Amino acid sequence: MDPRILGGVFLGWALGSNDSANVFGTAVSSFMLRYRTAVILMAVFVLIGALLGGMPGIRTYGSLTSQSVTTAFYISMAAAITVTLMTIVQLPVSTSQAVVGGIVGIGLLQGKLELQSLTKVVLCWIGTPTGAALIAVILYFTLSKLFSKFHLHFLTYDRLMRTLLILAGAYGAYALGANNVANVTGVFFQAKTITAFQALLIGGLSIGLGAITYSKKVMITVGRRIIPLDAFSAFVAVLAEAITVHIYSIVGVPVSTSQAVVGAVVGIGLLKGMRMISKMTVIKITIGWFLTPALGGGLSFAFGHFFGL
Repeated sequence: MDPRILGGVFLGWALGSNDSANVFGTAVSSFMLRYRTAVILMAVFVLIGALLGGMPGIRTYGSLTSQSVTTAFYISMAAAITVTLMTIVQLPVSTSQAVVGGIVGIGLLQGKLELQSLTKVVLCWIGTPTGAALIAVILYFTLSKLFSKFHLHFLTYDRLMRTLLILAGAYGAYALGANNVANVTGVFFQAKTITAFQALLIGGLSIGLGAITYSKKVMITVGRRIIPLDAFSAFVAVLAEAITVHIYSIVGVPVSTSQAVVGAVVGIGLLKGMRMISKMTVIKITIGWFLTPALGGGLSFAFGHFFGL
């Protein structure tokens, strides 16, 4: 196996360290789930999701532009550096945007880029946070009315919320693995460096490694600094994010779990009152979303320009 695949492993690690917060950040920050339990569940279900549902996204990335092993390495390294920098400053960002930015940078350098496929991906980026916000609002109204009919004792309610957060988180991890494994190894599969199974396995394992080793700081940003969430709100946010990302996984478009979960959290915040939302944190995250594809594209273009294609 070509050692340049380590660029994809690095990217998977960066993705896992940043995007684990999108799945279990609200549960951990609401003290309904221990961090150690969260990252173990994350690693297991990300791998399952990657193996069972990761191929549609890999095919989509393959349609953006052709890749060699060298360009695949440049793209993965550019995206990994971008996501790692954002993780260091504790901002949840879009690995999909970093990878697509890297693909665009190389495509511009080659003079080859499939604009129709790129437009489809960008439109899905726009629809991700708004769709997640809408799903969160619907879930919040529906489930709150349903739970209120049972008049649960507070201890029973607490146990129920813990169980639901675990189930929603497992589903979210599955959706993340299915949707985002293409970000990690899709370009290497397109370059015919690895087989489809190897792409899914290596991608899933590297994302899990990032979750286990370096995800705690970003979890705090997502779960606490945008809006303080109670257990029920945390459950709704994770479930809305998981449903949104899973839909795009089926469509075959890798999207941002960061955008999905932040959209869901903001949707809940709008229901509870805008004053509860930390506007400064949302602004910083939004800036990160714009910088991510630009930085990923700039780095991959620079790698290709200075080191050759």
